[in-house]
Amino acid sequence: MTLTRPLRRRQLLATATLPALAPAAWAAPRQRAAAPAMTALTYSSPFPADFAFGVAAASAQIEGAAFEDGKGESVWDRFARIPGKVYQGHTPDVACDHYHRFGEDFALMASLGIKKYRLSIAWPRIYPNGDGALNPKGLDFYRRLFASMKKHGIEPWVTLFHWDLPQALEERGGWTSRVTVDAFARYADTVVQAFAGEVKHWITLNEILCFTLLGYGTGSKAPGRKESAKVVNQTYHHALLCHGHGVRAVRAFGGKGAVVGLTDNCGVSVPVTETPADIAAAKAWFIDRNAQVLGAIHAGKYTANFLARVGADAPDVQPGDFALISLPTDFLGLNIYSATFVRAGRNGAAYEALPHPVNYPRADSPWLRLVPQSIYWATRFSAECYGHQALYITENGCGYDTEPVVNGEVLDLHRRDYVRNHLREAHRAIADGVPLKGYFLWSFIDNYEWEDGYQRRFGIVHCDYETQVRTPKLSARYYSDVIRERKVL
Repeated sequence: MTLTRPLRRRQLLATATLPALAPAAWAAPRQRAAAPAMTALTYSSPFPADFAFGVAAASAQIEGAAFEDGKGESVWDRFARIPGKVYQGHTPDVACDHYHRFGEDFALMASLGIKKYRLSIAWPRIYPNGDGALNPKGLDFYRRLFASMKKHGIEPWVTLFHWDLPQALEERGGWTSRVTVDAFARYADTVVQAFAGEVKHWITLNEILCFTLLGYGTGSKAPGRKESAKVVNQTYHHALLCHGHGVRAVRAFGGKGAVVGLTDNCGVSVPVTETPADIAAAKAWFIDRNAQVLGAIHAGKYTANFLARVGADAPDVQPGDFALISLPTDFLGLNIYSATFVRAGRNGAAYEALPHPVNYPRADSPWLRLVPQSIYWATRFSAECYGHQALYITENGCGYDTEPVVNGEVLDLHRRDYVRNHLREAHRAIADGVPLKGYFLWSFIDNYEWEDGYQRRFGIVHCDYETQVRTPKLSARYYSDVIRERKVL
């Protein structure tokens, strides 16, 4: 897919609408210096009327009630209890106690004008052992939760899998085994059939790289294994198969109006200069870096370049696998936090990726370097390279360790600045014809931040983990104003 010529800024001011998409656009990179400069007035024009503003969270990070009402153990419940794996041995046992406080949370969400919420369903609540016996109390919990969302005027965007694999499946091989693929297929069918009346927006999996490479390669995330490259590549393949089963389940049981897509934390490249040479280099890096997930889904096979790169470590593929993996989706979700700067290569190289200097600005998360342009280039390259007609930022946010409540408020100006700068780039992408349809801020509330435990806070709502008191931060008020005005403020 290619996109139309960028909408001129004066046209945007006059119409505040998206340009029509056509297959002739961006046939060649252009120099952005030739375009009129963006102005404050340009950014004050509204987002499209159908642009979705929302927030996001995940079951294992906020629900708590880790062993309540028949829920099975997840790999994160187990991983958190391995000495040295999680900050100060923190566990997700209680988290934000959302399991018991979701009504309070949705009332707060509604008071901020938030009408769209991306959440996940805990697989071990539905099937405590991954497959086998169904847990009716798990289904009942989510029915109550969706009813409360409806009461507060909030639309659910549901992720089927956000890292909390049932531990019982891990003991049978986890993502290294096709047993997990078969179990996920049953789980997806069950959940979509159960909630088709309440849910129309479905996401199959969240961030394949994190629960495969980081879970089975580096061991930094649950289940904490360090396997060979061959085994890790096989976990990627099994995850892709589960994505396909998620799409299949929504098509079969989602009902009228149901839509489905994948959420990926793709590698993001930003050209050092917005010139044809650096843009082409950044695009080549983007294609190479994302070949194993987005490239494979789009091509309906593993590309020749990818197979040449992995050699004997290529995953085993069975007949029919890619017919499932490449089932058409309705949108692509992107979790965008940071990026790599890329410039034209030297001595015949296609590109050169540049390391971030030691003093490059970042959040307290060491990996989260502040590159607002990441949203623009991730969405633009995704549309250009893979032909997606609808893109959503399904996560974007920043984590800091010290955010105290003082006189009843949290002055997280750093987060306000982060959100504003990234929304400016989202606005720019839309102006340039990228089919970006929505933005979900991560996260609604401070929560269990995986291996960082409760040390690091990503929420726009502060959670006191001792008292469970919620305090909206300055960033929550700012984002509420943005949603109301539908502008970058």
